[in-house]
Amino acid sequence: MAFIPNGKHLVAGEWLAGNGTFSSAPAHGPAHEFAAGTVELVNRAAEAAEEAFWSYGYSTAKERAAFLRAIADEIEARADDITEIGTQETGLPVARLQGERGRTTGQLRLFADHIEKGDYLDRRFDAALPERQPAPRPEIRLLQRPVGPVAVFGASNFPLAFSTAGGDTAAALAAGCPVVVKGHSAHPGTGEIVAQAIDAAIKKTGVHPGVFSLIQGGNRQVGEALVQHPLIQAVGFTGSLAGGRALFNLCAARPQPIPFFGELGSVNPMFLLPEALKARAETLAEGWSGSLTMGAGQFCTNPGIAVVIDGADADRFTTAAVAALGKAAPQTMLTDGIAKAYRDGKERFTTRNAVKPLLVTDSSERSAAPNLFETTGEKFLADHALSEEVFGPLGLVVRVGSLDEMVGLAKGFEGQLTATLHMDAADLDAARRLRPILERKAGRVLVNGFPTGVEVVDSMVHGGPYPASTNFGATSVGTLSIRRFLRPVSYQNFPEGLLPEEFLR
Repeated sequence: MAFIPNGKHLVAGEWLAGNGTFSSAPAHGPAHEFAAGTVELVNRAAEAAEEAFWSYGYSTAKERAAFLRAIADEIEARADDITEIGTQETGLPVARLQGERGRTTGQLRLFADHIEKGDYLDRRFDAALPERQPAPRPEIRLLQRPVGPVAVFGASNFPLAFSTAGGDTAAALAAGCPVVVKGHSAHPGTGEIVAQAIDAAIKKTGVHPGVFSLIQGGNRQVGEALVQHPLIQAVGFTGSLAGGRALFNLCAARPQPIPFFGELGSVNPMFLLPEALKARAETLAEGWSGSLTMGAGQFCTNPGIAVVIDGADADRFTTAAVAALGKAAPQTMLTDGIAKAYRDGKERFTTRNAVKPLLVTDSSERSAAPNLFETTGEKFLADHALSEEVFGPLGLVVRVGSLDEMVGLAKGFEGQLTATLHMDAADLDAARRLRPILERKAGRVLVNGFPTGVEVVDSMVHGGPYPASTNFGATSVGTLSIRRFLRPVSYQNFPEGLLPEEFLR
């Protein structure tokens, strides 16, 4: 039997209706009605989260790990229903949803293992020096502690891995922080069934029901109320630059400002160095085409810009890129709004004298086909709009006259999630000139690869200088992301019986 959503919010263990409804807009299949979020529901969820914090925030790592693993188990128990409604709502293929579900449960179990090891606590100890002159030193210890209730915003392009039980939620729950999720209206049914899985895990493990709430969207007021609620202590967000910046400003303007960890997107430039381009221009073009069109280009790590040194090898690269992209079939985009934004972005390029069209296609309704343009380094630097993200399979080749110009162009980029060097051994000296620039511009620097596909591991950084993200010191993927929801506390001259138990294990 097909899963039929109840259309309600989950607030501290209760499924509640709102004062109004909104309809889902699936790519295919039936639409469903969902209760719209309200400020009253935000208040209830935040208050329940604060109440839950006094037990959950001081639970053991073993207890929280058991909860995270129970969530993963309950998600897997609903695998078929999640895939069915997820593909209907988003238009994503079954294999993509299945893979993303595996990533979601994998993240939950990874964080369970991570907190049981205890390294995330960053325990430090400085012994007392009572005989030190001219003044004695007290005994001082340090420990990372959870910040309190966290708000999480579901992402449009990852209905599982960056949404209801995605990386932000997993990291916050692992840290000991209750979570209030503002569901994304692009996939409310998917969000609801994952919330049912979390609710089942809460009942199975006996944690406080206020540890998790899902409030569906339907209006902007819900998100604004959530980030401004005085009990919310941090925010995790994945979405557009405009939407994220607006919420960031609200967080900063609060009487008590709170950190806003927004991942806002990127054009993820690639720098194709001369010897690599000479040796494998066609192969690089085909690889770029595959990365550029993966998931209809709806990845925040989509490599939208390729920088090449002008000449015959650059000609080979662009010719091969046009051929490869020309074979790509149109794909369904996540929402009507995203599809329209893609068409508007393409129009921004086609109406500019600064760019030369290499491949221009027509997109209609919710489908998108790839587009490719070309410009010079000088024109690129003179027109900021060319460096702004177009969410979809649109690529821009930037031709520069020399390695010096390529280095200067790299310095002109704003913050990025990723930056890529394609190089051969003979390009090493050129790569050395670019590396310090790229590591200053991006959170992840790649060599001879494509940035779509973000590994969930200890050493991953998915973030970068603004506007890639609002906090260059944070990541939204990998175990280091737990640090967003912790703060260091020093304990001076504490007797052993008063110390937090984490010091004693």
